[in-house]
Amino acid sequence: MNWETVIGLEIHAQLATKSKIFSGSATAYGAAPNAQANLVDLGYPGVLPVLNGEAVRMAVSFGLAVNAQVAPRSVFARKNYFYPDLPKGYQISQYELPVVGRGSLEIVLEDGTRKRIGITRAHLEEDAGKSLHEGVAGASAIDLNRAGTPLIEIVSEPDMRSAKEAVAYMKKVHTLVRYLGICDGNMQEGSFRCDANVSVRPKGSDKFGTRAEIKNLNSFRFVEKAINFEVARQIDLLESGGKVVQETRLYDPDKGETRSMRSKEEANDYRYFPDPDLLPLEIDGAFLDAVRATLPELPDAKAARFAHEYGLSEYDAGVLTASRELAAYYEEVVRRLGGEPKLAANWVSGDLAAFLNRDNLEIDASRVGPAQLAGLVGRIADQTISGKIAKDVFEAMWVSGRDADAIIAEKGLRQITDTGAIERAIDEVMARNPGQLAEYRAGKDKLFGFFVGQTMKATQGKANPAQLNELLRKKLTGP
Repeated sequence: MNWETVIGLEIHAQLATKSKIFSGSATAYGAAPNAQANLVDLGYPGVLPVLNGEAVRMAVSFGLAVNAQVAPRSVFARKNYFYPDLPKGYQISQYELPVVGRGSLEIVLEDGTRKRIGITRAHLEEDAGKSLHEGVAGASAIDLNRAGTPLIEIVSEPDMRSAKEAVAYMKKVHTLVRYLGICDGNMQEGSFRCDANVSVRPKGSDKFGTRAEIKNLNSFRFVEKAINFEVARQIDLLESGGKVVQETRLYDPDKGETRSMRSKEEANDYRYFPDPDLLPLEIDGAFLDAVRATLPELPDAKAARFAHEYGLSEYDAGVLTASRELAAYYEEVVRRLGGEPKLAANWVSGDLAAFLNRDNLEIDASRVGPAQLAGLVGRIADQTISGKIAKDVFEAMWVSGRDADAIIAEKGLRQITDTGAIERAIDEVMARNPGQLAEYRAGKDKLFGFFVGQTMKATQGKANPAQLNELLRKKLTGP
């Protein structure tokens, strides 16, 4: 039987506020355990939550960015369940009336295919604490620093049909929340993670299969691996006569498999009811206009502008706008160059990106700044150095922090553009290799590369490649 995969993601983005959603406790990462939890976070009797206005602004900015309906009136609810790191015994969230309603995002797949993924809702809620299973064997500890940290939970429609589509969608949301400045996107620290709802159904069926929810996936690679494993598990189960049960599962990255965590409760088991300590959240047109005025140029709009303004391919424009910081770096390189946008794009998305990845650095920690890279690209454009030599210069810049001109001068790397000097080098190579010359003139065209290499070697790689090729063809076919 042919099967179709159905995937929906619930993405949890930790909002980059300085204080928690209902208390004044700090949200900074890395504090000593339980140093950033006050009586409100701990749910002591008699304390009252106060809504963080900045968290509301951030949620609304996300809604506007995905062209969603922003509710003029939304309600906070208590979601009741017991968990060791949930000190109140309930989580303040939103249920029937979320702040952000239906919207959508467009993703682009590796083959260039575009697909629109629906967003069902995005609601505000508080995060739970964290259980620590370290130290004494069999014992657990609780760190409540994270309890009360503001989140938006972004719930997609079940529109994705493969793990790659799910990863593309998650990356798009990751890029967007970082552009908006509402989440740092740090997956290692847990500030951006997702739960994946996965099911399979016979190809052509319009009825959904029974889904499994894979909890707390905190890397794009794990999302893809977990979904692929779960799809294969469900298909094997169904084809062997078994039945998929609705449950919550965890992904084990060491074993590359999902395992059952608990049977899945339905939403009504949480006994949602409006929080009696929080008034309904009311948002008017003036607030929406004020938030809309603060929105930056969003990724899709920026990519379209890059393609039009700089003559880049859709692919290159997408790569360069993957983060707000990378896009700003690229534009600064072009501004300083006063042109050469395609050459600059090649270097930013090529050699620079490779060195950043190698050293596990973000663009804002690059060891070669935009002014320095512009200086290097400028020397390629004016033919001071060749592209090949530029790679060596770039590596020296990365290690030393020095500018391209200083390295070119110190190492004597300036390109030879004097036709007389190049011709003399060609003559010497031809004189040293009469056999190969005779073979080439007898029709063995592949030897042209041999003469290029020998002449480059004779000029220590400094001969201008275009001039060398032109002069060499004339010389080799001459008398």
